[in-house]
Amino acid sequence: MTTAALAAVLAGTTVAAAATPSNSDLQVVRLDPDPAGPGSDTTLHAFVANGGPDTTASPFTVIVELPYGFTAHGPYFPASCVSWLNNNMVQCAFPAGLPALRTATALIPIHVDPSVPHGTKADWHLEVFSEDHHYESDESTLFTLTVS
Repeated sequence: MTTAALAAVLAGTTVAAAATPSNSDLQVVRLDPDPAGPGSDTTLHAFVANGGPDTTASPFTVIVELPYGFTAHGPYFPASCVSWLNNNMVQCAFPAGLPALRTATALIPIHVDPSVPHGTKADWHLEVFSEDHHYESDESTLFTLTVS
């Protein structure tokens, strides 16, 4: 995601930052969704782990970006997830308090357009943002959408 796109996304979001951010290492873990045929659905598990050593003191946001031909649709989990840009981006807000060595998951149902050919593989992005996160190397990952 470009810096301008991220700024636009986060500009419309109110996130209450902690007075003192924790020393948390939020890590996005790659989990590719199950393959799906044209015109059918699959589910992305947007999986975030807190490597610690602290419990998160600030809320965090997970952002999923989807390629052309794939769209997100609700219901989402958690209910805090919202989509925009023709359902090609989804933002999920999580509250502070994720303990060290614990995980949080957003479930994003994804529809494959009937025009997407069998055998298509598309790599796209999953990112986490928080005042508490201090290690940029593990805040995003790619995931692969496969059309069976």
